[in-house]
This record gives sequence, structure tokens and C-alpha cells, in this order.
Amino acid sequence: MIKTDLQQAFNKQINEELFSAYLYVSMVNYFESQNLKGFAAWMRAQVVEELIHANKLIDYMLERGGDVKLEAIGKPESAWDNPLAAFEAAYAHECHISACINDLYSASVKAGDHAAAIFLNWFVSEQVEEEASADDVVQRLKLSQGAPGALFMLDRELGARVPPVTLNTAAD
Repeated sequence: MIKTDLQQAFNKQINEELFSAYLYVSMVNYFESQNLKGFAAWMRAQVVEELIHANKLIDYMLERGGDVKLEAIGKPESAWDNPLAAFEAAYAHECHISACINDLYSASVKAGDHAAAIFLNWFVSEQVEEEASADDVVQRLKLSQGAPGALFMLDRELGARVPPVTLNTAAD
């Protein structure tokens, strides 16, 4: 069984991942309102990834006999000055999540819970990818400033991103 203090830390991370999904849904809405369908599609894929992350943590806690306690999810921002500001916020958020994962990993090592630390290795590696992915878009948006055509090309390119799984949102 996973120790109580580590359960609390895992529950905190579950909340962080669910907030991430909530934040990215807010960004989907922002991009849709700006008629940037590709940016919105990229963020929809990000929402799915964050829900997968939360579910991985939940499944791990349950497998270890832990007590999953969901807390209220904070209210995300809902508007940004421009697409660059939105992606800079996404990048900053991914850096925050990386710090949270690192703290959780450190807590696992401190608690002597090697199984938790091994499990979290995937998340540590995943966060490197998450930060790089968001920063890549930030850098491209910086390069495209003042060139609306470049923004639309990037929008088309980002729209090609597909989520690792599909969440069926249409009524059958």
C-alpha cells in the first residue's frame, strides 16, 4: 500500500493534470473564437493527453491500494491577447507541471517508494516532450509575428496533430 503522505502528493498531481485539461479546454475555446481551427485542434489533442495523464495516476493509486480523492479544479484563464500569449501560457504551465512531477518523484524517493519512482519515470520523460512541444509552437509564433500568412500556415500544420486516443463527444 502506498503511504498516506505520498497518496496526498499523488492526489495533488491528479488535480494538477485535471486542471491542465481544463486549461487547455479553455484555450480550445479561445482559439475557436479566433477562428484558428488548427490551434484549437492542437489544444484538443493536448486535453486528451492531460486526461490520459490523470487516469494513469488514478489507476496507479488504485493499483497500490491508495485512496483517490478528487478536489475542486481551479478556474483557468479564458482569454489571451493573441495566439502567442496563449502558447506562452501553455509553455509556462508545462514548466509548472514538470516542477510538480519532479517534486512528486523526489517525494517518492524520500519515502523509499521505489515502485512509485519507477512509475514516475515515464512522467518525467513525458514532461520533456510536453515542454518542447509547447515551446516549439511559441518559437514558431515568434518567427511569424507580422506575417499573417505564416500564422495561417502554422494553423493548418497544427491542425494535423491527432490525439493519442479519441474522446467521442458526439451523441450516437
